[in-house]
Amino acid sequence: MAPVKYDGGTYRTYGELPAVGSLAPDVSLVNTNLQNVTLANFMGKRKVFNIFVSIDRPICGKSCIEFDRLAEGYEDIAMLMVSYDLPFAHRRFAEQHDLRNVIGLSAIRHAGFGENYGVQIVEGPLSGMFSRAIVVLDENNTVVHREQIEDIKSEPDYGAALRALGISDNGD
Repeated sequence: MAPVKYDGGTYRTYGELPAVGSLAPDVSLVNTNLQNVTLANFMGKRKVFNIFVSIDRPICGKSCIEFDRLAEGYEDIAMLMVSYDLPFAHRRFAEQHDLRNVIGLSAIRHAGFGENYGVQIVEGPLSGMFSRAIVVLDENNTVVHREQIEDIKSEPDYGAALRALGISDNGD
């Protein structure tokens, strides 16, 4: 169980993030077109899971905007933004911010993502929601990087995620 901080408290998550070097657990999530998607939908692409509490929390939204910017020009990378928000909220946010390089995904329809990825918060005011985390997969769905963000109000290490994809911080 990973501890996460929120509003002065420390709370537990269910399990741990998938280990680097392991095959990522499959997912079943809902995209903004209300379609179910799994890892097979992104076959052959490198993937970044940006997992967060809610698209409507400023720091979570900021990370979606930043990943959208970082993904510009990389057709072989799927930037997957995952929360329990309804697909409508993901779509609204993407349209408001003109996001074109990230994919909003909701866990609303399918149980298991939070447990399988070790991000389900199990106590406190955010119980049932996801902690903030980054999980990077290669094109074969092997975990190449993971980051449990200890404080819900902190941003991820974007540079580490990019380096795990083989991209320098300078976009090279």
